Amino acid sequence: MNRDETRQLIAETGIVPKKSKGQNFLTDDRVAQRHVDYACIEKGDRVLEVGPGLGILTSKLIEISDDVTCIELDEILAEHIRNTYGDRLKLIEGDAVKVPFPEFDRFVSNLPYSVSTPIIFKLLTYDFKKAVVMVQKEFADRMTAPVGSTEYSRLTVNLFYKADCRILENVPASRFKPKPKVDSALVEIVPRKAPFDVLDERTFFKVTEVAFNHRRKKIGTALKNARMIEKDWELPYLDDRIETLAPAQIGELADRIYTLRHGNL
Repeated sequence: MNRDETRQLIAETGIVPKKSKGQNFLTDDRVAQRHVDYACIEKGDRVLEVGPGLGILTSKLIEISDDVTCIELDEILAEHIRNTYGDRLKLIEGDAVKVPFPEFDRFVSNLPYSVSTPIIFKLLTYDFKKAVVMVQKEFADRMTAPVGSTEYSRLTVNLFYKADCRILENVPASRFKPKPKVDSALVEIVPRKAPFDVLDERTFFKVTEVAFNHRRKKIGTALKNARMIEKDWELPYLDDRIETLAPAQIGELADRIYTLRHGNL
């Protein structure tokens, strides 16, 4: 699919790309092919695609897997996918942030910019072999950021705890229609066992969330304001800011909080 074919499909379907939904359609078939190839899909794999759009990835996925499910919110695009591919795939019409994901092995998606964050957090709650996602370049940088950088975030920590994550390639804005203001990137996510243990994952994720939501404050101030800790508790790192802590150090802090809250374990 190229820009002319994309323009023709947009005209034929009557779709009006909406910035609010992050609808920027990939027009470079070579990029689409590499995207699918990175996922290493095998014939028996169950594949999930969120936001198939005009189907540039979908058309390739159904040639490899006999079990492809697409989730599409836009009624016009959903109708286009249904009319084009029929029973060669399963189509779920709805908001991918809200509807439960079916069981899947591979996740392949040009993620709509507006829902990248909630979709990635949701993805991490499922068991799967590999995900390859197209996201904004600055979002990809947050996914893979080093400790202490301005891009280091709650997203970085959660991903590091759950999976190996790396940027595969950058994709110029010129490869989309309409052309977005920023470049994109293809990112690989491969689940693995956490590189460190925590006593309670809910506490670990909550400490991470609260501290990063108030990253300009000292960790102790953020946690006290959220009533996660008591004033007299002896805890490490309270005078630090969260972006200076490695994920394992956040885990150490979370373990200490969990122990004090529930008594010595």
